Amino acid sequence: MSAPTKQNGTAPCLPPSWDPDHLRTRFVSALSAMYRAEVPLYGSLVDIVRDVDASVLAARGSSSSSLPVRHQLERHGAIRLGTEAEMRTIARLFSLLGMHPVGYYDLKMVGFPLHGTAFRPTTAKALSANPFRVFTTVLRADLIASPSVRKTATSLLAQRELFSPRLRALLAQTETAPSTLTPADADDLIIESLRIFKWHSRATVPLETYLALKREHPMVADIVCFPSAHINHLTPRTLDIDAAQAAMIARGLPAKECIEGPPGGRKCEILLRQTSFKALEERVVFVDESSSSSGSEGEENGARKAKAKTGTHTARFGEIEQRGAAVTRKGRELYDRLLAGGIGKAAEEGRELAEVLGEMFQKEYPDEWDELRVRGLVYFRYRDVEGGRGKVTALGGEVDMETLLEAGAVECEPITYEDFLPLSAAGIFASNLGDGSDGSTERKLQKTEQGRSRAELEALLGCEIPSEIDLYEKLQTESVKECEEALGISGITLAA
Repeated sequence: MSAPTKQNGTAPCLPPSWDPDHLRTRFVSALSAMYRAEVPLYGSLVDIVRDVDASVLAARGSSSSSLPVRHQLERHGAIRLGTEAEMRTIARLFSLLGMHPVGYYDLKMVGFPLHGTAFRPTTAKALSANPFRVFTTVLRADLIASPSVRKTATSLLAQRELFSPRLRALLAQTETAPSTLTPADADDLIIESLRIFKWHSRATVPLETYLALKREHPMVADIVCFPSAHINHLTPRTLDIDAAQAAMIARGLPAKECIEGPPGGRKCEILLRQTSFKALEERVVFVDESSSSSGSEGEENGARKAKAKTGTHTARFGEIEQRGAAVTRKGRELYDRLLAGGIGKAAEEGRELAEVLGEMFQKEYPDEWDELRVRGLVYFRYRDVEGGRGKVTALGGEVDMETLLEAGAVECEPITYEDFLPLSAAGIFASNLGDGSDGSTERKLQKTEQGRSRAELEALLGCEIPSEIDLYEKLQTESVKECEEALGISGITLAA
C-alpha cells in the first residue's frame, strides 16, 4: 500500500497534496540539496555519475532522456537510530512517504550492535515513480558488552528527542484527521523531517564520554553522541560502477579499494554493487564536562563555551551504487554459496576476494538473460506486446511463457533489485569507521539468531517484515497475470 494505515488496517483518505509518491520525491530533492550543502563531495559523486552515465549511453547510441524517470531521481540513504521509540516513529514518517519495511538485516554477523530493515516503496507503480529507500538500523543495547557503557548510552538516548513537536503533531493529524491536512502542512512535513537527517557539528556529550563510547564501538558513539540521526550517505545510481570507481580515483577522492557485491565484468548484472569514498573527518565541538554551578545564565554559558573541547568524528561518506536484477531464492542460494566459498578460498590462498569470486562466478553463475530466466535464477517483469493476442489464438487455454516469448506475444525485462546485501553494507560501514580499515579483510559469514532478533524487530514495528524475495515474486506473478488477461489465456506457466 502507498499510504499510512490506521490501527484498524484501513488507509486514511489523504488530500491530493499528500500523495505519497509526490511527497517522497519532494523529500528526496530537499534531502539531496541539504546533503550537497553539508558534504560538497556528494556533489562531486553526482557529477561523476552524470558523466559516466552519459558516456555509457553515448556508446549505446542514446542519451539520458532514454533512461527511466526513476533512474534520474534514484537515491538511497542510511540512518542509525538509538531507541525502539525512535524506530517506531520513523516508521510512521516513512509510511507517509509511501515507504514500508522490507527485509531484515542483522549486522551482528559482522560485529556491529545493530539490526534493521530497509524502508522503501513496494508496488510497481510507486517504484517507477521514485524508488527512494533508507537503510535504517537501530542500536541493540543488549549487544554492548560493557555494563557502564550500556548504561551511559541508554541514559543519553532517553534524553534525546529526534522529532519536533510540529512533526509529531502532523503524524498524529494524518492518523486522526487526514482530511484536514493542507498543502502548507505538507511543506511543514518536509521541513521538519529534514531536521532528523541534518548533521550537527556540536555533540551532546563531553569529549571524554564520546571517546569512551567510541572505544566500545564507533557505531555506538555515532548514534548516541549527536542530537540528530544524521544521514551518513546519500547514494546515486550509476550505469557503470567500475567506471565510476576509476573516475573517483582520477579525481583524487579517497575511494574505497574494492567494490562490494557480485564480481564485475558480467553482461547480466545481478543484485547490487557499491563503492564509496571514505568517511570525512569532521570537526566537532563537545560540551563541557563540568561547568560552574554558580553565576548568571550568561556567565555560565560563557564558561561552557570557553571550556568546550573540539575533536573530530568520522561517519559521513559518499557512495555510488549499480543495481542489477533481483534474483530468486534459487539464484540467491547460488550467490550465497559462491560468496561463502569465495571468502574461504581467498583466505586460504591469500588472494583478493574479487579475483576469486570473478573466477567462480564465471564458471557457475550464468551470464545470459535467457538462461537465467529458464533456470529460474532471476525474476522478470512480463508484458504483452501490441497485437500479441492475435499471435496466441491457436495456442489453447494454457501455455508456457517461453512459447509466448518465442511467438513475440510477450516481452520481458529483469526486475531491478531494490534492496541491500548485509555483507556488502557491513563492508562499506567498516571502511568508514575511522580506524584505517578498508572493510575488505576479516570477511566472515557467521550464523546469527535471525529468527529471534527478526521477531523482536517485527514486534517493535508492529508488523511482519516481508522478505524482499517474496515481493519480487509477487511483482513477477502480477505481471504474468496481466499478460493472461491481455492475451485471453487462462494460465501461463514459467520455465522454472
